[in-house]
Formats: sequence, structure tokens, C-alpha cells
Amino acid sequence: MKNPKTFSYIAIITSMLLWSMSFIWSKFAFETYNPFTVLFFRLSIAGVFLLIFSKILGTLQKIKKEDYKIILLLSFFEPFLYFIGENFGLQLVSASTASILIATIPLFMPILGYYIFKEKVTRNNILGVLISVIGVLFVIINKDFSLFGQPLGIALLLLAVFSALGYTVVLKQITYKYNTFTIVAWQNIIASIAFFPFFLISDYKQFSEIGIIQSDFIYIVLLAIFASNMAFILYTHALKYFGVAKIGVYTNLIPIFTIVVSYFVLDEKLDFIKYVGIILVIGGLLISEKKKKSISKPFTSVTEG
Repeated sequence: MKNPKTFSYIAIITSMLLWSMSFIWSKFAFETYNPFTVLFFRLSIAGVFLLIFSKILGTLQKIKKEDYKIILLLSFFEPFLYFIGENFGLQLVSASTASILIATIPLFMPILGYYIFKEKVTRNNILGVLISVIGVLFVIINKDFSLFGQPLGIALLLLAVFSALGYTVVLKQITYKYNTFTIVAWQNIIASIAFFPFFLISDYKQFSEIGIIQSDFIYIVLLAIFASNMAFILYTHALKYFGVAKIGVYTNLIPIFTIVVSYFVLDEKLDFIKYVGIILVIGGLLISEKKKKSISKPFTSVTEG
């Protein structure tokens, strides 16, 4: 494409659409396969694919021995702990609710930056967090004050949110050493190895009986290639042109895309108060991002679904 900025707009919107689709694809995959099966094969396929792709492009870097521990810790937070929270949580709540909860991750970044990295927190950051938290309550609480979705599912998705924050703390320590392709490829490979024993103990018997059903396994492949790899590559490309502050606004598209697709594909319908909550969450995110200064070293993940 002749106009790189136009391509960057297409790239960022496409990456958000692919990440929003990950909630839908996961729902379909879980109809046949258990979570550890989905996680093991998703990360294995994604990791091997990205390793080969990076090797071809010449972007794969060798991890230094002194950084082994930090890469392992990074992989523990995300994808390992993050995906446990997201995938098991998705089995207990709707795709729409899950996407809204995951979309709150950017809200906590300024708070994290303030306490861990001594970064400035603005009034907009605080106001945005408060408004979005109220919006989340509207989404997860029914009129009779019962939870919209099982409490365990909401707790697991919150685990995913805080795992992403832990990932960010660790990530900031190595972004100046390694490129995005290297970090993501190795964290996926390591996490797939970590999930392998859980797959053998918990899911292997069921998987051996079912086998690879092409019409169902395709959703795992879609998650690996498009959600875990392509979306991330497009997102990284867009960062060159827009910066972190502007990119943060585009992450608000994820729950919108998920809700629209869930309505037509999964027949998930929300009442009026839930839509009010969604508007509050997205409004809070927009307020939080307003006039936020871009940081010198961008975080690379935490939006992945």
C-alpha cells in the first residue's frame, strides 16, 4: 500500500477485530475441547509458527543466559496465568462480559505506572478508572444485585487482568533488549511446554477419544495464527505510526466488536442496563486516554485475547 499511514489504520483496526474474535473462537473451541487442550495447541502452533516466521525474516534474537529467569517469569504471567484466567473464565460468563472485563486492563496501567515506575497519574486517569469501574459493575450485576455470570468466572477473568499487569511490570525490564517477535515467540513456546503436563493429566484421554475434528480444531488454529500472531504483528506495526497513547484508544474497539459479533453469532443479548455499563466502560477508557503523554518504550501485549 502506497500510503503507510492508511495501512496503519487498517492494521490497528484489523488487530482489534482479530483479538475480539478470539473470544468467539474460544467459545466455539470449548464446545468440543477442554481448556488445557485449546491452550496447549494454540500456544504450540503460535510459538512454532512465529519462530519460523521470525527466523525467515531474520528478526529472531538469541536469549542471553542471564535473562532466562525474566523470560520464564514473563511467560508465567502471560500467556500461562493470563490464559488460565481468560479461558476458564470464558466457560462461565458470556463472551461479551469477558471482553468488557479484559478491556479494563489499560485503566490500571497509570496506577501501575505510579506505584511501580513512579510515573505521573492525571485527573483523567483517575476519573476514567472510576467511571469504568461503575460501568463494569453495571455489566456484571443484575437488577436484583446478583452477578451476571458465575462468580468464579468473573474472578478468573480478574485474574487474567492482574496477570496482564504483572506481565507489564516484567516486560518493561526487557523491552530494550529484545524485539517483539523474539519475546512473543519464546513466551508462547515456554507457556505451551508449561501447559503440556496439564494437558496430559487433565485432557489427553478426552482428546485421544475425540481426536482432531477439522471443523472444530480450526478454531484453535484461528486463535493461534490470527489472534496470537497476526493481530500482534499488525498491532506492533501500527505502534510505529500512532504511539502508545493513541493505540490505547483503539483497544476500546475490542468489546464493541465482540458484543456485535456475539449478538449475531452466539445469540448473546444484553438488556438496557448492560449497554449503559458498556458505554460507561468505554467512556472511562476514552477519558483515561485523553491527553495522556506517550511513553518512550511501549508495552507490547496485555490486550491479547
